[in-house]
Amino acid sequence: MKLQTALRFTLAILLASVSLSVQAQERPNGRGGERPRAEQQQQQAPGKGVLRLLPGDSVTEHSIDLPKGKLAYTATAGTLALYDQSGEQSAAIFYTAYVAKDAAPGRPVTFVFNGGPGAASAFLHLGLVGPRVLDLGPDARDAAQAKLVDNPNTWLAFTDLVLIDPVGTGWSRAAKQDDAKNFWSIDSDANAMAKVIALYVGKNDRSGSPKYLLGESYGGFRAAKTARALVREQGIPINGIVMLSPFLEGWMTFGDDNSALRAALTLPSLAAAELERKNTLNAQTLAAAEKFAMTDYLTTLAGRPPQGDAAKAFYARVAEVSGLPLDTVTEARGFITDAYLRRLRAGKIVSRYDATFAVDDPFPEQNNPRTPDPVLDGVSRAYGGAFAAYARNELGFKTEMTYALLANDVTRHWDWQGGRGQASADSDIRVLLSFSPSFRLLIAHGYSDMVTPYPMSRYVLDHLPPDSPPGRAQLKLYRGGHMLYLDPRSRQAFSTDAAAFYRGE
Repeated sequence: MKLQTALRFTLAILLASVSLSVQAQERPNGRGGERPRAEQQQQQAPGKGVLRLLPGDSVTEHSIDLPKGKLAYTATAGTLALYDQSGEQSAAIFYTAYVAKDAAPGRPVTFVFNGGPGAASAFLHLGLVGPRVLDLGPDARDAAQAKLVDNPNTWLAFTDLVLIDPVGTGWSRAAKQDDAKNFWSIDSDANAMAKVIALYVGKNDRSGSPKYLLGESYGGFRAAKTARALVREQGIPINGIVMLSPFLEGWMTFGDDNSALRAALTLPSLAAAELERKNTLNAQTLAAAEKFAMTDYLTTLAGRPPQGDAAKAFYARVAEVSGLPLDTVTEARGFITDAYLRRLRAGKIVSRYDATFAVDDPFPEQNNPRTPDPVLDGVSRAYGGAFAAYARNELGFKTEMTYALLANDVTRHWDWQGGRGQASADSDIRVLLSFSPSFRLLIAHGYSDMVTPYPMSRYVLDHLPPDSPPGRAQLKLYRGGHMLYLDPRSRQAFSTDAAAFYRGE
């Protein structure tokens, strides 16, 4: 009996020691950043199915020389687990976090994602905000010459970064392939992103940090939806959102090609590309094109089609502004859409993502308005392979799983919940600005983007209720297209404006 009592006492002491050890490991390191290195390098329990290909989190230490001096930071490449109502793991979400060392208290953290839907975060990661950037050769147009270099304009200079890949993109996967569709809708996607952010905030003791979202294209739409979901489902308010080339209103992006207003909101981006081609793009020339688009052009398209000399004069003016051939403009009766880009430059394919970007047409004998895009299907594909190599060789995240840069199955099976033409972020932006007096919004666009033309975002901002104080919702414009960061000068200018935005300027 005494032996049994002694054994029980010894066992109790051992269990208490284990419990204290676990509690000690669960405490953060005291600076509101990443957990201690030893804990983060522990191997995770093997997942099921394809999740077994995902390794444990990898933590590495780095530094970068910036204009203001050397910046040391910790990089974490890993996954966060999502669970269903039965307690079974439903998905693993891949993320990369960059946290500055020895940073001052109150340093913000920004959660970053791309769009698509179906795009991984490698675009913004290696194109804009990360400490490493993909150099695409002369004029940023040669993927074969791509190489990683330090990014002197990294946003890590003024905010910690957490880059997230939604389910089906990057290395984020559902536990069961058939269940992936449960994440592919507007609401379920926003709720999943909000949960991932909440998990990171809790795991790394960032509840007291100012929190921002950054999204590109559909990612801008996703950011607005996720910000609402964060408050509604997780009780986490957001200080601000930065949107790059955002999709905001389905009726504008996917609407009727015979809509006078939609055509008027598209023309200035095409005009900017023509002015750039002529080397005459400046604030005054672009303002003149914008005024024509929203006055004579809009009212003429909205009324009865012009006849006779009036028609000839009008179509000639549209051809001059857009750069399109006169017969193309006349045939379309002035309604200009991106479908006519094939006729913009003889023998060339012009990118919808940047109307100044053109390559030789490999099939000039064919009359197909929808061809592979020189930016999306050419240059930008290099981001996928570059990120996979970077994650393996520099971040230490080694997996045999394919990195899905652009997941077509996600795009094809996306549930727009009423149709993509009905999708809208306008109400979300209004509520965020109204319910949170400190919330701020920055929208950035490239002039020559024909996918999400900048006048569409300006239209949304112009029709918001008046805000007080003014300036809480800003629009900034830069040379370039949808991925304006392909131009190093625009990347630098946008990063400088973003730093000012974070400072509250």
